[in-house]
This record gives sequence, C-alpha cells and structure tokens, in this order.
Amino acid sequence: MTLKLKVGKKGYVILPKAIREAAGIEEGDDLIVSLNDGIKLTPSRKFDKWSFEKIARNHKATIFSIKGAKAPDLGKAKEHSLEDEF
Repeated sequence: MTLKLKVGKKGYVILPKAIREAAGIEEGDDLIVSLNDGIKLTPSRKFDKWSFEKIARNHKATIFSIKGAKAPDLGKAKEHSLEDEF
C-alpha cells in the first residue's frame, strides 16, 4: 500500500489510524527513519503485514457499508488540514 501524506507547518506527518493500528504503532513509540533512494519509516518493532492488509480491507468495507457512502472526489480534501485537528 502506498499513501500520499502532506507535511504540515511544523514538519509533522500524520499517519492514519488504520496504518498505526496495523503496524502496532502507539503514542510515544520510536520509528526508524532511513534515507536511501527516498524516505522510509519503519517501526522499531516488527509488525505483521498480513494483519495490516486485513485491517485495511475491513476499514474500507466498513466505510463503504455506510448508507450513501462513496469514494471521495480527488483533491476535495486538500482545503482541510488534519494537523489542525490535532
């Protein structure tokens, strides 16, 4: 899975809840940052890729099971900043 995340005013990048849960990342945990051909974030402890994929599928199914739910319009949310919510 690949995500596009935006860097906030203070350099923050917000990892979505489904990603944090699947990777077992909790507040205060350490991440390893690697710089090679790009930036790679790795939890300091291992996570189960299959568990992540299962959580992501269930999360998607839950969202689309809501009556009237539809895929978001691309670019529609760019006017909102998640960083301001936290």
